[in-house]
Amino acid sequence: MKIKRIVKLTFREDTVETFLTIFENSKERIRQFEGCQHLELWRDVRQQNVFFTYSFWDSEVALNNYRYSDLFRATWAKTKVLFDAKPEAWSIEVQAIVE
Repeated sequence: MKIKRIVKLTFREDTVETFLTIFENSKERIRQFEGCQHLELWRDVRQQNVFFTYSFWDSEVALNNYRYSDLFRATWAKTKVLFDAKPEAWSIEVQAIVE
């Protein structure tokens, strides 16, 4: 079952540029990870320190393979120290595509 993943990330204002650099350096490797079909980074228009990652995965197994990979562990270790609030995440099962 294909899933979409949304993760809300709230950073301390003084760490936003550091996060953007980490994301820029990691995004292509994440996109190329087996099972990842798409990855976007969104920024809240009112709270410039709030971001969302939006990704498509072949399955929950593929997502979990990424979440337990060395790539995720290394990226997450650099990112989690920048947070101002606990991240929130949702995995959504794709039921149907509306055209």
